[in-house]
Amino acid sequence: MTTDLWPDLLGCLDLTAVDEHTYEGRSQRLEYRRLFGGQLLAQFARAASRSVTGRELKSLHTQFLREGRTGEPVVYETDVPQQGRTFATVRLVARQRHGVIAVANASLHGWEEGPERQTTDPPAALPGPEHRVDLGLLPWESRAAADLDTEKAEPPVHELWTRIPEAPRAAAPALLAYATDLTPIGTALRPVPRVTQADSGTVFVSAVTSHTVWFHRPFGTGQWLLLRQHSPLAAHGRCFGRGDVLTEEGVLLASFAQEALLRFV
Repeated sequence: MTTDLWPDLLGCLDLTAVDEHTYEGRSQRLEYRRLFGGQLLAQFARAASRSVTGRELKSLHTQFLREGRTGEPVVYETDVPQQGRTFATVRLVARQRHGVIAVANASLHGWEEGPERQTTDPPAALPGPEHRVDLGLLPWESRAAADLDTEKAEPPVHELWTRIPEAPRAAAPALLAYATDLTPIGTALRPVPRVTQADSGTVFVSAVTSHTVWFHRPFGTGQWLLLRQHSPLAAHGRCFGRGDVLTEEGVLLASFAQEALLRFV
């Protein structure tokens, strides 16, 4: 993790308005072989939120069509086909010079009061600082009681605690979407003996094909959040994973799901 990664990520979320329906975001300055999908998720979230006023992001479904290029800005084209009294829908297209790299559909909603129900297992206690993990692309502190990468055959589950630093409230959904993109493939690999994410490109190739995040409640940054993940399936050259995002008190804030290419060579 570099000391400049956090301000660099925040800078990527500061989209420039090209016109009423188009935004441009610069890409992260990463030593990474391709544009990180979490950047696209975060910038899609910001573009959708800026396209509709008086609504909060409720869900974001993204399909990744081709590899994005690092060091090149991304242009986001938006369309709002539906905007009612409380709900709105935004369609988004992400382009670079070589063409469309991703598309997304976002749903927004004005938060309403009403009955609440939640059925989730409470989180275990936050691991101590001796369980810190460096995930490279996450420019904030994270902890995990168990290693994501293991050469043993382990269950396809993983619990990652992460604390996004204080940031403007409007950026919170984008930053959380960014964080959810990093570990589902690693979770899917845990049952495979003697294979870790370090074997990418030699033992297997992987790439996210689609990713969805649902935001259940409004939230801010600066608190510890648990990303509780499970990969129930790997088949036909693909893997699938899903997860929940909970506070230390067990409040369910968001859920996510991801499908990815996972092809062994």
